[in-house]
Amino acid sequence: MKIVATTLPDVKVVEPKVIEDERGRFFELFRAERFSAAGLADRFVQDNVSLSMHGVVRGLHLQHPFGQAKLVCALRGEIFDVAVDVRVGSPTFGRWVGQTLSATDERQLYIPAGFAHGFAVTSAEAIVLYKCTEYYHAEAERTIRWDDPAIGIPWPVTNPLLSAKDRDAPALADLRRDLLPTFQA
Repeated sequence: MKIVATTLPDVKVVEPKVIEDERGRFFELFRAERFSAAGLADRFVQDNVSLSMHGVVRGLHLQHPFGQAKLVCALRGEIFDVAVDVRVGSPTFGRWVGQTLSATDERQLYIPAGFAHGFAVTSAEAIVLYKCTEYYHAEAERTIRWDDPAIGIPWPVTNPLLSAKDRDAPALADLRRDLLPTFQA
């Protein structure tokens, strides 16, 4: 397993060791001892799987309280995966990082708690798995507008298909600060 830094210090790209032969491919999606040694969350309690068609944008989502670190990968197809630092007081507050994840490269994005998450489907369809370190709590879910101009994500899809919740979400600047996590140095 190789850990690759991104422009946001806490968000990492995880590149598993892939073994290929005439039968196909094999890799470890997650191994607690390796994640722990790399300083990443090693206790996941919930796995989520979504199937989405081309042009779907999901996000930007987070939970506060009950923050979730996530390990995201594409099991089928390709996505543009995004993490946005929404920790009040963080030196990188409002900054984002994006990474293309596909079923053919097996890369994963590790997103710590305190970051909003979203993705756009760039292939015909995508099956996305995200492991979470905290259970889903509907009352703690927060949504930030996917196309917030202050964040400035250049999504690789036009006229995305959105849920009503994502389409009607407020901009980051319009969220009360007590609804967002606080940066811990």
